[in-house]
Amino acid sequence: MESSTLKTKEGYQELLNKADEAVAKAKDEAAKDPHRLGYHIMAPANWINDPNGVVQWNGEYHVFYQHHPYSSEWGPMHWGHVKSKDLVYWEHLPIALAPSEEYDRDGCFSGSAVDDDGTLTLIYTGHIFLDQKNDIVEQSQCIATSTDGIHFTKHTSNPVIEKHPEEGSGHFRDPKVWKHEDHWYMVVGTRKGDTGKVVLYKSKDLRKWDYVGVMAESNGDKGYMWECPDLFHLCGKQVLVASPQGIEAQGDSYQNVHNSVYMVGKLNYETGEYTYKSFEELDRGFDFYAPQTFEDEKGRRILIGWMDMWESTMPTQKKGWSGAMTIPRELTLLDNGRVIMTPVSELQELRTSHKQFNDLLIAEGASNVLDGLKGESLELVIELPISEFSAEEVGLKLRCSEDGKQETLVYYDKEEEKLVFDRERSGEGDGGVRHAKLHLSAEDTLKLHVFLDHSSVEVFANDGEVVMSARIYPGKHSLGIDLFTKGGSAKASSVDVWGLKDIWK
Repeated sequence: MESSTLKTKEGYQELLNKADEAVAKAKDEAAKDPHRLGYHIMAPANWINDPNGVVQWNGEYHVFYQHHPYSSEWGPMHWGHVKSKDLVYWEHLPIALAPSEEYDRDGCFSGSAVDDDGTLTLIYTGHIFLDQKNDIVEQSQCIATSTDGIHFTKHTSNPVIEKHPEEGSGHFRDPKVWKHEDHWYMVVGTRKGDTGKVVLYKSKDLRKWDYVGVMAESNGDKGYMWECPDLFHLCGKQVLVASPQGIEAQGDSYQNVHNSVYMVGKLNYETGEYTYKSFEELDRGFDFYAPQTFEDEKGRRILIGWMDMWESTMPTQKKGWSGAMTIPRELTLLDNGRVIMTPVSELQELRTSHKQFNDLLIAEGASNVLDGLKGESLELVIELPISEFSAEEVGLKLRCSEDGKQETLVYYDKEEEKLVFDRERSGEGDGGVRHAKLHLSAEDTLKLHVFLDHSSVEVFANDGEVVMSARIYPGKHSLGIDLFTKGGSAKASSVDVWGLKDIWK
């Protein structure tokens, strides 16, 4: 279908300029908030959610994101844009997409990016509300292209996929595109009633798409809508990542309003059938959703997620901003079929001052184990041999106040064999406790690798075997960092702590 005539180039540029001006006007006030992050991707001001179009193009890393430039609340989605040469230092670029046409009048929703013979091509969802109150929508798939990586032109044939397949519904969004042999392939999330699905398309040219079929779907207890699907090859397998909505909590699992999972299996490119066995959460913390991956020129599969959660309290909104991305994480598929995430090695460039402690005895009730260590932007690596502790619990206290009223706890429960993240006393915002199974034998060592950044904590336990991400909002004077035990003692064979640079200042 040919679209209605696109807005004139001048008219569309005026929309983009207006959006950029709104962000520029708000950014100075947002910058005053002590909860602003130091080394994570954020917009200069106002709302962001899903990462979009993560890609390495012409040697630079690009990350786009869902953005409402006029408010710190969700609204008509634009695509914000940052780029980096090294995954560490990010540069804000002009807003890349704004709703302007009939097919995307209510928002340019999530999507992906590919390098099409030197042309940076964005594939996104055009969003129309038919009845916003009752969540009745009509969504289609569209493309926009750029030769300079900054300015994008919507294609005159948009939408390139006008309507959802019969197996889906108007909830038909978040295209992720990749190339396999001589075809482009696209996965899109959809639903039919209360059954979440991922559907598959193929194309020779990114303009004309043929429907292949339903690739995977919920079996009744895996959610009513599968958002943000991402299919990629990893170590000879095809991994499908998705963000199902509506999975009921099961013990310690699926505790968030919505969750992000991975499946490891095999895609039949002819039939479109995806067979898999595993269905596991990627991140067991509070704030992680809509992750997207890409392969860089080094052959690494790198993931970035939205480090917030729908329907959670966001104290920064009253300061004129909300939303951030996780640090970039490298994915690895283990022999046992598990996908693990670890921080990309480039992040070591952020390190400044270094403190090291060795053979620290941590007695129950002890304080000041780390010699009065304080900080709001730190990287910590702690190793605790299991054979060296009799304690029931051992772990970290982060962002502690001097009066003991505020603290965030990350610890190992030896009896339950669980890693625990406790933010019941973390300051403003939502509380809660998350648990994740982590089996360790007497010969093992518990390794906690933690990235702390003003209002975020990302924990990588035992080289990514368990990962937990969360936003916290402590008072600006709650800076204490320490180790603790409960029900006995423990010994830390080593503790390394680095201060981290603030890339935005």
